[in-house]
Amino acid sequence: MKRREFMVGCSAAIAAMAGSKITGYSFSPENTNGDIFVYIFLRGGCDGLNLVAPVNDSNYIANRTSDVRVTDSGDNVGLQLNNGLASLDFRLHKKAPELKELYDSNALAIIHAAGLTNGTRSHFDAMDIIERGSLADKNLTEGWFTRYLNSTQSVHSSNLFPSIAIGSGMPASFLGSESTLAIGNINDYKLRGDNRYAEILKSMYTGNSLLDEAAKNALNSIAEINQRIAKDASNANVPYVPDHGLKYPDNPLGRSLQTLAQIIKMDMGLQVASVDYGGWDTHEHQQYQFANLTEGLSRSLGVFYNDLSNYQNRITIMVMSEFGRRLKSNKSNGTDHGHGNAMLVLGGNVKGGKMYGNWPGLDNEQLDNHVDLAVTTDYRTVLSEIIIRRLANPKLGYIFPGYAEYKPLDFMNGKDLKVNYSKAG
Repeated sequence: MKRREFMVGCSAAIAAMAGSKITGYSFSPENTNGDIFVYIFLRGGCDGLNLVAPVNDSNYIANRTSDVRVTDSGDNVGLQLNNGLASLDFRLHKKAPELKELYDSNALAIIHAAGLTNGTRSHFDAMDIIERGSLADKNLTEGWFTRYLNSTQSVHSSNLFPSIAIGSGMPASFLGSESTLAIGNINDYKLRGDNRYAEILKSMYTGNSLLDEAAKNALNSIAEINQRIAKDASNANVPYVPDHGLKYPDNPLGRSLQTLAQIIKMDMGLQVASVDYGGWDTHEHQQYQFANLTEGLSRSLGVFYNDLSNYQNRITIMVMSEFGRRLKSNKSNGTDHGHGNAMLVLGGNVKGGKMYGNWPGLDNEQLDNHVDLAVTTDYRTVLSEIIIRRLANPKLGYIFPGYAEYKPLDFMNGKDLKVNYSKAG
């Protein structure tokens, strides 16, 4: 074995170790179905009033050019939704037919006028606060997913991967986690070269230090994943084939969700996963960029959900962004940073085919600071209903410090538990 080849193999393993301290987190006793929660973050501030729009609202019509407005006729005619809010004609953007299909099949629910209630229009601040599970505290040392994992009682030791972030980096929602892997492409999660690298590395890390434990866990996780890939495909080099003849779109979200679907089907105990989909900061010429992003979101979610047809009763997918966009379009045919937004929830236990929340209206006096859709549903309320009813963890005071106002919107099936608002995990 050449020295250079050995060093390359070591480098791959060490890189894996950085995010591979696999511990014994698992399902709480009530979560016997092994539900999986997929958290998709639309980074950049998705324009919720262009994704899910009240097309017959006179204020909406008056404040937006036709390029950034969903209409009830013409080139930008939207996809009409039943069971909207406030007796308005709500419609999805025309590039979201798969979302429309999921909504009509009662698998998709929409919560509008939702988000972070502290009013910041800073991308960095809003994303950081949301991912730490707070309203304003940026000093929390852990992400809300980490606190969820820490407060979930372990009942199995078979969960090799309880939590995964799909992408090259670890989002702040997993800040402080010792059980979360960051994976961009599962087929690249391996040692380069042959099996000799693994045997040599195993002989190097035989102690009980944190580095030894991380190395052993990394090597074990690499071996387990590649063994399952080979078992599923008979050849580790054979590409993943989705069910039902489906094909994932060749965009960042499609590639990420294909990787996640492959991991879910390996049945390694995954409970929570995060996926990022960026590019939503549409200050200029929004109609082109937004249409492409919306098409990517809709097609990717449609394929992902149908690819996992055998898992639909175990999966809940939530889509959100750090904030929405202004009601009034700007002079560059775009929209600037706003406030309230739409959140999407998809799954076999979602009470879909319906919009939820309290629509505040778009009249000048009803807008936040007279410019933005107001937030009437705290984003933590939406997350909490999923955490309680599907993941069976009632420790909201620990997961979301300072939050003590949970009232379910009733968009999820599941058992309501007595909420624990204690700050202790």
